[in-house]
Amino acid sequence: AARGATASRERHRARNALVVAQVALALVLIVCSGLMFRTFSALRDVDPGVSRPEAVQIARINITPAISNDPERTTQIQRQILDGIAAIPGVEAASFGFGAPMEAGRTPSGALYVEGERYDAGETAPTRRFQYVAPGYFATVGTRMVAGRDITWPDIDAGGKVAVISEGLARELWGEPAAALGKRVRESRPDAPGIWRDVIGVVRDVHEDGVSLDAPRLVYWPVLKESFLGQPKFATPAIAYVVRSERAGTASFAAEINRAVWAVNADLPVFLVRTVQDLYAGFLAQTSFTLVMLAIAAAMALGLGVVGIYGVMAYVVSQRTREIGNRVALGAQPTALKRMFVLSALARVATGVVVGLVAAFALTRLMSSLLFGISPLDAPTYLAAIGVLLAAAAFASYVPARRAASIDPVETLKTE
Repeated sequence: AARGATASRERHRARNALVVAQVALALVLIVCSGLMFRTFSALRDVDPGVSRPEAVQIARINITPAISNDPERTTQIQRQILDGIAAIPGVEAASFGFGAPMEAGRTPSGALYVEGERYDAGETAPTRRFQYVAPGYFATVGTRMVAGRDITWPDIDAGGKVAVISEGLARELWGEPAAALGKRVRESRPDAPGIWRDVIGVVRDVHEDGVSLDAPRLVYWPVLKESFLGQPKFATPAIAYVVRSERAGTASFAAEINRAVWAVNADLPVFLVRTVQDLYAGFLAQTSFTLVMLAIAAAMALGLGVVGIYGVMAYVVSQRTREIGNRVALGAQPTALKRMFVLSALARVATGVVVGLVAAFALTRLMSSLLFGISPLDAPTYLAAIGVLLAAAAFASYVPARRAASIDPVETLKTE
């Protein structure tokens, strides 16, 4: 009997240790998935700088030197295509630029010189990000003008001696967006060939590199301009058309855009046809994938923990049937018996929670690079995870506890 009791205690300790490990693992995974959920929610709340990205279609073309090697002719072809796209039924607005919002690698960098600033010999101005846009670009993609006005075709016909800058750049250089209006900037040193361009507008910041990163300071140059980057006239042959329409994302709409391009020049390939929403979703893909994987693992761990707690408590009830029957015969109340078993289970869970919290504190610090807008030690997430575990443990132990409280003491006493 002593040997059997000793072995039973050892098995009991092993079962308890297993439950503690399951609870600790479940807590770690629930905390991690909770932090990723909070991160995903925070990313979704970030304003990307464009409105209704699902309604903006993108289609890229590249006018090769074989088609046109003249900047003015290149821009003329681009405008003819734009007119054809604008005539498609259902198009609300259309424009083009070197890149669409959040299109990776489409905002080149360059020095930006500000009139009134002093630059020593050989000194280079701070590097900024550039974008080349046609009139109507901001209205099409849904980037709001904060101050001033947009670039117009008369501005371009007059040599493109204007520029629009982002709100962040305006605040960095002049404190307020309105203060930037009328200031002059250029991409080459003041003592080098080139011209100053008037800042005529300030637009809302766009998260070009993804909503998890700060919006870059951007300068928007006209698509065609005089005396730029050492060239008498400069135009970019590789552009992206942006088209706002409720039909965006449909195959029929993409086919009509293709036909509008080929109506101007049948040799022009149309590629990377997608919506701005596709680009936006791409930035969230890694976070959403991690969230789904962690949620699945957490659900499995929680399920195993519940099964483990239930199994241990059911075994304890079966082993203590005679004791419970005697307690009931002596006047023990069913409610007190239920409480006794539930509290016993919660004591095991509490140990697992402590172990799990230590592990979670260490692990979540390592995943801080995946988080956005939330601390790895976010208290509400930890409290919610503990609450879920305690609720699951209470549920898993209540069923065996109710069974224990319903034991008939007469049947138990008959076996004595």
